[in-house]
Amino acid sequence: MTHPQDVPQRWDRKMQQRLARGEAAALGELYDRHASLVYGLAHRVLGDEEAADQITADVFAYLWQHPDAYDPRTEPLRAWLARIAHKRAVRRLRWDEINDQKERGVTPTPQQEAASEERIQALAADARADYIVQSMPAPLRAALELAYFRRRDYRQTAVELGITEAEARRRLRLGLQLLSTAGRMPDGRPA
Repeated sequence: MTHPQDVPQRWDRKMQQRLARGEAAALGELYDRHASLVYGLAHRVLGDEEAADQITADVFAYLWQHPDAYDPRTEPLRAWLARIAHKRAVRRLRWDEINDQKERGVTPTPQQEAASEERIQALAADARADYIVQSMPAPLRAALELAYFRRRDYRQTAVELGITEAEARRRLRLGLQLLSTAGRMPDGRPA
């Protein structure tokens, strides 16, 4: 019997095999399916459309050139692409800050370096939180959006979603647990 969670894993494995054989159509399918995720994460970290476009191109070029770097047994392809995009965007942000300081002839103080790193970490955590919210199941996402972005309590959330209060609390608790892995809460507070 095929389990629903096996279908994406099988698809990911098949795509990785097609890439390893050099099938350009596989890269096109993956790009169509996941480019908006990669671009969105890069843009969230960098705040620059051109830089986000470059990161997106780099991530898919890397996958094309190194299809064996992805192991479908360890994580979904979507998560792997998001992780690679996130790392590259954070690395680019750090690189841009260093180059900006060099161009201005500024030697940052330890306090400025710490503040810069804190800002980079906050942007990175926000991007991870965005990814987590977008990839969580729709019922959890709906409960979190009502509670945090529309300021509903669990009772109001239950009524608006047509679920029990216990189910609303469960969804909110699980959603918050998932978000805590990002390092920040949806409203920007540290987790």
